[in-house]
Amino acid sequence: MKIVKIENPLFLKDELLRFVFRVYQGTNGAYPALEWVENKPSPDDFEGFKRVYEPFLEFRLRDEFDELYVLRSKDGRLIGTVALVYNLEGKEAWWVPKEIKNEKTGLIEFFMVDPAYKGKGYGSKLLQFAVERLRKLGKEAYVITFPHLEAYSYYLRKGFKKLMDYKEFVVLKKES
Repeated sequence: MKIVKIENPLFLKDELLRFVFRVYQGTNGAYPALEWVENKPSPDDFEGFKRVYEPFLEFRLRDEFDELYVLRSKDGRLIGTVALVYNLEGKEAWWVPKEIKNEKTGLIEFFMVDPAYKGKGYGSKLLQFAVERLRKLGKEAYVITFPHLEAYSYYLRKGFKKLMDYKEFVVLKKES
């Protein structure tokens, strides 16, 4: 399976929306956190999820991600995603603490694996790829996540170290 760069992320919006919903279902509504939504949709309510998540996804695909990569199964099913955000100048990025906002910062975002493929090494492959890509760009790899998510301990196992708490998030940095 090959990691492929998506040149026009908005073109994949509908497929990505369904993929993210599968992740939402597989985490019983824990991820994506939808922290801005007062009444989160249930994990079996695609239309409710679409209503709250689609505008956010569209914004991220259009304005936020500098690079988006996907991993597909041999039959073409989308099984994983990772996005890189490294050009922070001019981006709102309110969730990024000013202490790390500089030209060396590379954020790993939108990192997900379809729950049906969990535990098979695809996440490790995507994460390693993202870290290496950021290194090639001369960036330091950071992740900003929620401390209560399963992903937090996953990143720690993969060599990220907690740098700080920030708002409701935790900031992690990949050790060299």
